[in-house]
Amino acid sequence: MSNHQKRLSVPKSWPVERKTATFTVKAGAGPHGKDGVPLVILLRDVLGYVDSKKEARYALSEDAVLVNGDPINDEQRPIGMFDIVAFPQREEFYRVFPDEGGRLALTAIDADAADSRLGKVEGKRQVTGGVTQLSLHDGTNVTADSDEYNANDSVVVDNESKEIVAHFPYEEGALVTAVRGNHAGKIGTVDEIDVTSGSGSNIVTVSSDEDEDEDGFETVEEYVVVIDENFTGEGDDE
Repeated sequence: MSNHQKRLSVPKSWPVERKTATFTVKAGAGPHGKDGVPLVILLRDVLGYVDSKKEARYALSEDAVLVNGDPINDEQRPIGMFDIVAFPQREEFYRVFPDEGGRLALTAIDADAADSRLGKVEGKRQVTGGVTQLSLHDGTNVTADSDEYNANDSVVVDNESKEIVAHFPYEEGALVTAVRGNHAGKIGTVDEIDVTSGSGSNIVTVSSDEDEDEDGFETVEEYVVVIDENFTGEGDDE
């Protein structure tokens, strides 16, 4: 199987230039599915810390890069929305966050904020022992100590213990960001959730929190994620 991916066909979320070359690196198996960006692209094309896959492999062999608190040794490991990418030796920490247009970008955060990550709940089920298991947007699962969580809520997961340390319900008044669609990267407060009958997507009306003169927007429910103000990068220095 080829380790290369044509640039013109990469997902819109990938932070790569599409016309500078024919191919780029293909993401390996792992979290985030097809939207996951190979780690080497962030190291080489976004941060400029390495010039080649060979240099990336060497850096990773030294445990110089952590993703969600774990050392990574695969340069093709998929990186996606809300992952925490840390460089302890450099004392640099980043959260992957969608910018306007939906391309994944790195937001600098402090060391304390890098101890946990945000996850959107996409499903839940009861497992052995009556424990509630939540399925998150990146394909990972976490266990919950109660049944208070619902689809489209967000949780904060501690990178070391893998336990839920905060919960943000999806409801009117919640702070959200759009992660896909024409309004990707915009942040606002949910004004209304219009439940659509049948198999259609619910419509979410969001008012802008960034600029009083900027209009809000409407989008489908699948495109919004509930966040805390610290996850926008504005509250990390407090």
